[in-house]
Amino acid sequence: MSSVAIIDYGMGNLHSIAKALQHADPEVSVAVSDDPDVILRADRVVFPGVGAIRDCMHALARRELIPVLKQAAAAKPFLGICLGMQALLDESEENQGTRCLGLIPGRVVRFTEGLTDGSGGALKIPHMGWNRVDPAGDHPLWHGIGRGSWFYFVHSYHAWPAENEDVAATTEYSAPFASALAHGNIFAVQFHPEKSQETGLRLLANFLKWNPVQ
Repeated sequence: MSSVAIIDYGMGNLHSIAKALQHADPEVSVAVSDDPDVILRADRVVFPGVGAIRDCMHALARRELIPVLKQAAAAKPFLGICLGMQALLDESEENQGTRCLGLIPGRVVRFTEGLTDGSGGALKIPHMGWNRVDPAGDHPLWHGIGRGSWFYFVHSYHAWPAENEDVAATTEYSAPFASALAHGNIFAVQFHPEKSQETGLRLLANFLKWNPVQ
């Protein structure tokens, strides 16, 4: 039986992502854990997150999960979600600047104030609710997911990767931003697939079948 570990560092509603993964593939074994052995034995790892990046990094350090997370991300299919995506980059502007994990080159920046849509209407920060995602390329996690599919977002900061080839999808919020990243066996999304109904479940099912070449 295939297994997936969801990294538990004390932040976020992990029950919802666990339930969504189980729904995406009832045959998969899902564990929510901060146990290094459980995480490193799993076939796949999911790194979700909500809240502030400094709290996230402190929580990972306090539970001694940073080396475990880096080892997992180097060895097996790895999915970052929301704050879990942002934490994969080098640094974030949030909390007056926070060093992150440095697994994907780039930084995390805040949406600027005064954003407007195509009609001149004001856009709110955080970017919250449904928005379209435009996949870049034919990554296996986009199988069966068309250009312009809707996903659910809640965030005030977004990824600014150093390399364009790491951008796996973009979303328009006054201007395009990177809403998904792909780097080796790491795939990361700014949106919440567990809140994105059938399209989100399809992405999770694709992740559970994904076997990147090492």
